[in-house]
Amino acid sequence: MRTFGWESTTDEVLEGVDLSGKRALVTGVSAGLGVETVRALAAHGAEVVGAARDLTKAVAATRTVREAWPERLSLIELDLASLASVRAAAERLLADGRPFDLVIANAGVMATPFGRTADGFETQLGTNHLSHFVLVNRLASLMPAGARLVALSSIGHQFGDFDLEDPNFERKPYDSFAAYGAAKTANALFAVEFDRRHKARGVRAAAVHPGGIITELARHMTEDSIKQMMALTRPQTGETPSGRGFKTVPQGAATTLWAAAMAAADLVGGRYCEDCRVAEIAETATTHGVRPYAVDPERAKAVWARSEALVGERY
Repeated sequence: MRTFGWESTTDEVLEGVDLSGKRALVTGVSAGLGVETVRALAAHGAEVVGAARDLTKAVAATRTVREAWPERLSLIELDLASLASVRAAAERLLADGRPFDLVIANAGVMATPFGRTADGFETQLGTNHLSHFVLVNRLASLMPAGARLVALSSIGHQFGDFDLEDPNFERKPYDSFAAYGAAKTANALFAVEFDRRHKARGVRAAAVHPGGIITELARHMTEDSIKQMMALTRPQTGETPSGRGFKTVPQGAATTLWAAAMAAADLVGGRYCEDCRVAEIAETATTHGVRPYAVDPERAKAVWARSEALVGERY
């Protein structure tokens, strides 16, 4: 079996893989990792539905994909800052009725100024986690045996655990990194619990950290805040970063596609992956690995229940 790592790209991961007959849903296809994920999937034969808040921007961003494989990409409007938009998109896809073999919850925001979504959720929690939570659960009936969910988490999950008591910063002071960390932890725990609930019928889920990549995700961050973010993921033991710097976008999207289409289901199901492998447990803050709270099955059940209460739906 071929092995992959930090430097692997999407095309290397999918080399020789035929995804003809497979259908995928990818959120956040107006820039960065989402566009590259769509391109790689379409290039290997998959039919892709790309979801984006700004369809005009998504049309422009995916132009080369649509020109190369016009029959393999369609777009749907999805504003993750509004559960009304999420539910409308889900209803449209359910009415269409065609299955999804891959669901990739890629879209997100990072380190935003304090704000709230249309439903009153803290912006990062609502956009990154709760909207995907509703979308994927509503579409779960369209995922047949063999299907897989990939939820994009981040090394940023190390900035903080999910706060079950005050997830929307209604009582504690707002911190953009803590809010991002909580949302990314929630993404990882969503994959853990979704996998537990659906693996008996052959549907699996994994969380991935794409790596450090400069994309529009960082549009709210200054150079100083980027340095602060990097410092937060370095332990106090003297460890230094690998020196490799930032990944390219094709390298960043590689772990998503490895977990979605290459890795064995039992290897990645319910796990957190990075650099095209399952991550090791990190007991302290570090530049790699996953903190125990982000893959804890009991924690995952609790966050699932809290998420249901927040969105007003049971699954």
